[in-house]
Amino acid sequence: MTNVTRAEVDLAVAACQGAPEDRDTLALAVRKSLEWFAQANPGRAVEVRVPPFKAVQILGGTTHRRGTPPAVVEMSPQTWLELFTRKLTWDQAVATGQIVASGERSDLSEILNRN
Repeated sequence: MTNVTRAEVDLAVAACQGAPEDRDTLALAVRKSLEWFAQANPGRAVEVRVPPFKAVQILGGTTHRRGTPPAVVEMSPQTWLELFTRKLTWDQAVATGQIVASGERSDLSEILNRN
């Protein structure tokens, strides 16, 4: 994974908001924002999955090498971007079933609020 700047992420996300139906633009925004999120929260304890575009591992602690990690968070691309841009809160997304999260440390609300 290459280093991604916040400026690159912001451009990709802004382009996606201007063309939300364009799959390539959506994919780029999801991938760039997840890569940046993983850089900002390094580790391998929690896997964040946004199918079909990308999955990243974040947060220090438990080292995960193979199989299913101890904590998994999965959501749609749209949900991820709304969380990332703070248009949607973690609690709202969980309450409406937009996030499937399991395992220790799978609540990302604090991390999303500081990034």
